[in-house]
Amino acid sequence: MIIAFKMAIRSIGSNKMRAALTMLGIIIGVVALVVLVSLTSGATDSVTDAVSDLGSSMLTVTISDDKGVPITLDTVNEWMNESAVGEIAPYASSSATAAADGTSGEVTVYGTTPAYYDIQGLQLAMGRWLKTSDVENHTYVCVINEATAEELIGYTDCVGQAITLNGVRYTVAGVLSDEENSLTSLVSSGSMVAYLPYTSLIRLADSLTEEVTSFCVSAPENGTMDEVEAAMTQLLMERFEDDDDAFEVSSQSVLEETMGSVTSTLTILLGGIAAISLIVGGIGIMNIMLVTVTERTREIGIRKAIGANRRTILGQFLMEAVVICMIGCVLGIFLSWGILQTVNTVVSSLKMTFSLNGGVVMIAVAFCFLIGIVFGLYPANKAAKMKPIDALHYGG
Repeated sequence: MIIAFKMAIRSIGSNKMRAALTMLGIIIGVVALVVLVSLTSGATDSVTDAVSDLGSSMLTVTISDDKGVPITLDTVNEWMNESAVGEIAPYASSSATAAADGTSGEVTVYGTTPAYYDIQGLQLAMGRWLKTSDVENHTYVCVINEATAEELIGYTDCVGQAITLNGVRYTVAGVLSDEENSLTSLVSSGSMVAYLPYTSLIRLADSLTEEVTSFCVSAPENGTMDEVEAAMTQLLMERFEDDDDAFEVSSQSVLEETMGSVTSTLTILLGGIAAISLIVGGIGIMNIMLVTVTERTREIGIRKAIGANRRTILGQFLMEAVVICMIGCVLGIFLSWGILQTVNTVVSSLKMTFSLNGGVVMIAVAFCFLIGIVFGLYPANKAAKMKPIDALHYGG
């Protein structure tokens, strides 16, 4: 084995340019496999961490059929007294034309209650959030995000300023930070958004009623989301006559599972495409090994004439094919590492980190070894089957 390895290295070294070009297919295949899968894995981890940072202690409930017993704000307040349920914040949305100081634009308006702030993990840049008294008294106050403040008013320090929504005057009570530290901020980043007391939005939007059809729920202190989900499902089943089609309860874990499924499929797809590149590289190795066998026919004849058996010749050329593959694999892995370091430098501002995926590296090594054997076996077998007399008389 050691002798075969030394001979393979000597043979490769005697034809450096040809060996380099032969390895190129393997190098490209390994780079494609390792870099693409590592990039996908890094992006997946980044997005998963972002979703986790948004908070997973929240359920979203959507009512599709109230069965003649609509949920109201009083119902929500009653449910918050349940020991297994934390805070509940009903919400509704509409669009409105916002105007201030001669500037106007379309704004997405949300009507909600004070609990929405903590459940969604929002962050104020200045001012205050909505109060219970705002909801009870239908107060004409609003909380806007920084994008709305800059677009309509021209600056973010605008607490106490007035804006109009569909011609109705509202006072800005607070300005939300547009930092992507919540799911709501992530979705609405860069767009114009305003939050009103739930009762005020009902008055503003003719298409909405006081019936609550959507609300979010948090877990109580020391409670779990499974307990909250079970408690809410039981309350809703009792209210809607055990009809689970009348409502839908979902959590952020569902989003994480869906994202994981999508990215796993994408990883397999990209890995399959990269594997095709490696197979193409293997075909190139087979081609060069056939040429090598032809060029060294007399050498094969001499070795057989002095006692080398079929197994020895087979091992010699098979080893050479495997060594070419593995050298190409190692070079491809180092090149992949360099590419990922370059990508990290370029995207450093995006707070993403890409690194070599150990599992993918091991797969690449194993796959290259397998390719060396599979595509080197035919040329090696051809060399091993040569008859000494024919090989010695070869005049090519």
